Amino acid sequence: MKKILLIAMGVAGLAVAGGKSYSFTLYEPALLGPMKLAPGDYQVSVTDQKAVIRSGKTHCEAAVRIETAGNKYGSTTVRFENGDGKMHIQEIHVGGTKTRLVFNE
Repeated sequence: MKKILLIAMGVAGLAVAGGKSYSFTLYEPALLGPMKLAPGDYQVSVTDQKAVIRSGKTHCEAAVRIETAGNKYGSTTVRFENGDGKMHIQEIHVGGTKTRLVFNE
């Protein structure tokens, strides 16, 4: 059975640079497509329907769909799916905005 988790991400300050670039923090290892992301701070840049996630030397690209929620998110959260014993990033809800980044694996 697939289990969906929603974990709040503590972000020192939401960074929005260039209109479509956001910061988030992972507190446990997670997968985005085939790429394994270690716990830490990340920057995601969105161009068209592609997200580029960076942290130090780590670099990962994934297809993304940008959606607008009805209300602003109070904090940045990452939604995971645990279907095979590993946490897969499904969505990032950007705190202080109505923006939801939906990843298609």
